Formats: sequence, structure tokens, C-alpha cells
Amino acid sequence: MAMTASERKLSAQLAAEMSWANTDDRAARTSNARRAMDQKFLDQAGGDPVRAEHLRRAHYKRLALKSAISRRRAKEATAAAVAAEAELDELGGGAA
Repeated sequence: MAMTASERKLSAQLAAEMSWANTDDRAARTSNARRAMDQKFLDQAGGDPVRAEHLRRAHYKRLALKSAISRRRAKEATAAAVAAEAELDELGGGAA
């Protein structure tokens, strides 16, 4: 029987955790990726290491902003759901 999308995701997560559990030198395992990312920013900056550092920092700030927006939206959605449940309970239409 074929796995569902959820089961495939869990299977992949399990494999990733086992892979990292069997990794003795985490820094060595990720060194190629770090070097490639550094080179990407250096290339974008035309070889200027100062500009490359600013591009790298901007990249991570952009990720932080996206994360903050996502957390805020999740918090707002949760608050709206709680308010809706409270309103339903108040009106006598709650699930409980």
C-alpha cells in the first residue's frame, strides 16, 4: 500500500534525524554548503567582501522578517479562533 503524503513526510523526517544522529562531524558535513552560500554572496557583490557580508546579513534579516510575519499571523488566527469559540459558547452553540 502506498504511503500518504503525511506518512512520506514522517518517513523523510525520521531518515533525516537518523542521518544526523550518525554524523560525527556536523561542521564538516555542512562545510560545502556554507562555502557555496558565502561564494553566492561574494559573486552577487562583485567580489567585494564587505558588500557580500551586507548581502548575507540582509538575507538572514529577510528570513527573520518572514518568520516574524508568519508567527504574528498564526497568533492572530489563533486569537480569532478562540474569540469565535467564546462567541459560540456565549450563544449556546458551542461543541461542548
